[in-house]
Amino acid sequence: MTQEEQISVFDMFKIGIGPSSSHTLGPWRAAQLFLASLEKKSLLEKTTQVRVSFYGSLAKTGRGHGTDIAIQLGLNGYDPVTFDVNAIDSTISSIAEKHLLKLNDKHLITFNPSEDLVFLFTETLPFHSNGLRFIALSEGKELLNEVYYSVGGGFVVKDGEAPGANKDRVVLKYPVEKASELLAFCDSANMSVSQVVLENEKCWKSEAEVRQGVLNIWRAMTECVYRGCQATGELPGGLKVARRAARLNEKFLEGRKYNDFASWVQDIREGGKAFKYTLDWVTCFALSVNEENASFGRVVTAPTSGAAG
Repeated sequence: MTQEEQISVFDMFKIGIGPSSSHTLGPWRAAQLFLASLEKKSLLEKTTQVRVSFYGSLAKTGRGHGTDIAIQLGLNGYDPVTFDVNAIDSTISSIAEKHLLKLNDKHLITFNPSEDLVFLFTETLPFHSNGLRFIALSEGKELLNEVYYSVGGGFVVKDGEAPGANKDRVVLKYPVEKASELLAFCDSANMSVSQVVLENEKCWKSEAEVRQGVLNIWRAMTECVYRGCQATGELPGGLKVARRAARLNEKFLEGRKYNDFASWVQDIREGGKAFKYTLDWVTCFALSVNEENASFGRVVTAPTSGAAG
């Protein structure tokens, strides 16, 4: 990472909800940024309607990637790190049936997804193909009009602002742009790669916060693997693709029983240590995460949702 573009471990590994970092997680974050802008300008309580327009790729593949779902959940004030994935369908159905949305979980407005979410299939904004325009209105009068771009990996850029403009800039202890520079720091400071990374992360957070944050990421990863290995049925999307990870899980365990994640891991370890056995489980884990990602499950970008598996 460089002083010009400072990228943290927590930028690369984001906890969120699938299926796409650029079409789901990014738009969700854009909705949250728009809410923050409304709050900052004291306009949220005055808002009676919000209209969101989708441009370019977000318009053409947005429904397939759940962009419309992400926008509605984001406008409701929910966070992709903590929102219960089991409540997605009921929450979206409720908005569609009642035509009501609780803006930032505090201010109720009328909201009709079929009218207030506008897919502009033939239009693209100049900066990036993944463009979103948020308009807040009060009794038909425009209060705020802002454009955001979801530029990949869950990163969001507000129109007119430089990438990373909202990120706190720090003086990194070991600024790195090339692998050779990283290796040079390892040699000169007699540290491993992970130790160099930790020292840089401590420029943003305390060591305790960094370690807890990494554990949270690891926990999200393991929960995703476990959930995906238990889930059956078909993947969403209408193509009737059957989930396969659960069948592989059952096959590889050969009848061994478990009650929770810990006992499941123990059963896997007791099954063998051969390379093929290990490779079979790695394949199963990757497939389970891919299926969770496709099913609006919680995943960790690595560095994208598509690469999570």
